[in-house]
Amino acid sequence: MPTQNPMIGLTAGDAAGVGPEILALVLEHLRVDPSLLRGCEVRVVGDHPPVTPGHPTPASARAAIDALEESVGQCLMGELSAIVTGPVNKHHLHKEGFLFPGQTEFFAARAGVENFAMLLTGGSLTVALVTAHIALREVAAILSTEEIIRVGKLLIAFLRRQGIQRPRIAVAGLNPHAGENGDLGDEEGKIISPAVEILRHMEPESSIVGPMSPDTVFWNALQGECDAVLAMYHDQGLIPLKLHAFDQGVNVTLGLPFVRTSPDHGTAYDIAGKGIARADSYLAAVKLAAQLVSSL
Repeated sequence: MPTQNPMIGLTAGDAAGVGPEILALVLEHLRVDPSLLRGCEVRVVGDHPPVTPGHPTPASARAAIDALEESVGQCLMGELSAIVTGPVNKHHLHKEGFLFPGQTEFFAARAGVENFAMLLTGGSLTVALVTAHIALREVAAILSTEEIIRVGKLLIAFLRRQGIQRPRIAVAGLNPHAGENGDLGDEEGKIISPAVEILRHMEPESSIVGPMSPDTVFWNALQGECDAVLAMYHDQGLIPLKLHAFDQGVNVTLGLPFVRTSPDHGTAYDIAGKGIARADSYLAAVKLAAQLVSSL
């Protein structure tokens, strides 16, 4: 049954990684300072089998999948308003029959949503990705004006939900120096520039510039020249985000009928169980989930 206060579900991810220990740290932090939840409550979703830290097993991967299924079911039934997912290892999940490139695609499929995207935010940088979990060699073939417009609109909606009524978006180019007027690639002229023009007409209250050279657009964003960057592919956006805010980065799935966030780091098997894992990113993911729930 739905609770009086909005409920946020928390999963540990792969129990052989750092997920369980950072989840425990987050729960203790929230116990000491419940104001971070903005009136929400939290519930741990899923169980995990006994494991040796740093040594993933089929059972630990299976338990992570089960927690994802349980959490999305509770979201769709209205028992949860948001879910914060712990780090998983996609390779081990795939070996256990997980049919999705990542958790982003899993939640979209289970929610029956086709208009979704991945966004990362941390520190002074927010980045949305036009393409995400695909091989780099496939990006140019998949990139389209329509997809840039679609993800751009989701990004603008997210920023407005954050209280930014006139979002400023910088659109990154695909090629070095944004194609150098066609000398280094023509995707900017054929695909990206038309999308920028259409977005400007569709979102007259927003400022949308680009395509900008990928090697400077993120520096410009950190100088406060825009509210977010629309990146063309996964690593184009994630490398600067993680360099800038590795311990505070949060992954957000845009377009879902519920809130889903996660820490922007992996299972870190190499330090699991050593007591040195930092919970900052997971805590930031919980705080953002509570903020987004309270803005509904």
